[in-house]
Amino acid sequence: MPGSDLAQSLRLLADPARLRIVLLLEREELSVAELQEILSMRQSRISTHLAQLKQAGFVEDRRSGKNVLYRAKPGSEKLLQVLRDQSPDERDDQRLLALTLQKRTDRVRAYFDELAGKFGKAYVPGRSWKGLAETLLKLLPPMVIADLGAGEGTVSLLMAQTASKVIAVDNSEKMVEYGSDLARSNGVHNLEYRLGDLENPPIEDASVDLAFFSQALHHALHPQKAVDAAYRIVKPGGRIVVLDLRKHAFEQARELYADVWLGFSEVELSDFLRNAGFTSIEISIVNREAEAPNLETVLAVGVKPVID
Repeated sequence: MPGSDLAQSLRLLADPARLRIVLLLEREELSVAELQEILSMRQSRISTHLAQLKQAGFVEDRRSGKNVLYRAKPGSEKLLQVLRDQSPDERDDQRLLALTLQKRTDRVRAYFDELAGKFGKAYVPGRSWKGLAETLLKLLPPMVIADLGAGEGTVSLLMAQTASKVIAVDNSEKMVEYGSDLARSNGVHNLEYRLGDLENPPIEDASVDLAFFSQALHHALHPQKAVDAAYRIVKPGGRIVVLDLRKHAFEQARELYADVWLGFSEVELSDFLRNAGFTSIEISIVNREAEAPNLETVLAVGVKPVID
């Protein structure tokens, strides 16, 4: 065991934050940024705890490129196992650790991101994001879709091409009027606009196959309530899809776009879906803007379980 004084080691690990850190590092080698995302602590606080744990011999580090990775130093497994059983945060920390490792190992996504940065920069006859989106939509089975926070209805109109019905919900009377007129003028009869709030959409319980938020959740006053409402209206076996901004520090977005929230971290989105009752949750970064403020887009998908 690190150190010569058991009492000193116990005093060091009596701090819940230090205990959480060393228990995570016993499971996996992590960077400060990854620990920060899992623990929702300030970077300076994590760095201080790591320095104390390293000095006491509980933690060691190594450099990997530009990153410094930390891991638990062998020799204290028995003590940590005893303390692990007493840690109230252990279960949640391990779940968030699994999410972090899922992101890290998504090599296919990283490869696609590299290629996606070149898509559309050079002219190729017949190739466009709109064409690709419409092609993929054609592959979807007929579904009843709730487009929550639909705005002017661009996405709703796209989905209506293959959906059996699209219910577009927005809290702006002018948006609802504009979207309804647009659908009517284009002869789209399976798109219905409804005036309502994200946190209490005017849709019957268990009546839609898919609840979709496209850059809308960060406008909700209470995002958890909006996701809870989506769970209510989705049929068992149905899905929720959230496409939103990853958490950022571009404060001007509040004034420029009336954003209530400056995006969400993957952990926050995962918690929203899990707390509502969704399972089989998948989270991934699907776009990174090259220009300042370098906003990122995150995709979250979950399934409403079928209860026998």
